Amino acid sequence: MSSRRRPITGWRLFALRAWLPLLLFAAWWIATANSTSLYFPPLQEILHALVEDWILGTKWRTDLLPSLQNFAIGFGVSALLGTLLGVMLGMSSVACALVAPILAFFRSLPSPALIPIVLGVFGIGASMNISLIVLGALWPTLLNTIDGVRSVDLQLRDMSRSYRLSRWQRISQVMLPQAGPQIFAGYRISLQLSIILIVVSEMVGATRGLGYFVLESQQMFQVTQTWVGTILLGLLGYLVTLLFVRIERRVLRWQIRMNATQKNG
Repeated sequence: MSSRRRPITGWRLFALRAWLPLLLFAAWWIATANSTSLYFPPLQEILHALVEDWILGTKWRTDLLPSLQNFAIGFGVSALLGTLLGVMLGMSSVACALVAPILAFFRSLPSPALIPIVLGVFGIGASMNISLIVLGALWPTLLNTIDGVRSVDLQLRDMSRSYRLSRWQRISQVMLPQAGPQIFAGYRISLQLSIILIVVSEMVGATRGLGYFVLESQQMFQVTQTWVGTILLGLLGYLVTLLFVRIERRVLRWQIRMNATQKNG
């Protein structure tokens, strides 16, 4: 009797993932159908505002696009910078030891504590939002890349040297593929931090964006609009994570196949 388990795909996978969100959506709709509560307006009213203002209206252009742009640039810079620095420090024990105290100092600083400094340097605007994302989201990628490169098998390192591979060939053909799973684990954490930080930075130093919209709605007691902004932030995080997982599976498919082969003997 075979012990292999077939992966769940297609409609069965969709049903497993969708039943709970659909159930919660239905419960929310029914529970607030005739609500007169100031803080819990009917879900129908929230969805109507979402469609009218953000899908058919101009809010997606004035508030959603700037947030997406700042998020993409901030996450991209933090991922690129973290990977480059991580590879350099991971390949040199001396360099890693030299900067270890500085890394420990800066990574222990909570990103919101840096807002006054970043705001003073860059002022209100996209530069401030992007800088705060980079300063906060850099560390998971950097530290994971260092660990990933340092954990590459010593025999593999010696073999790459014996074949007289250039430094770039060792990085691109040995270090990065072997450290890939850990680097992507760092990307995943940086991604979530980037979403949080774009909201935090826009609540403090912005005149548009999703974070600014949610804060302004809350201060003006526009509860329905506050719910709309909150739902959009949740959807943004879900869709970005979904896209990232697909990219991760495509880039690391060699490792997924290797793990499946090892499990099946």
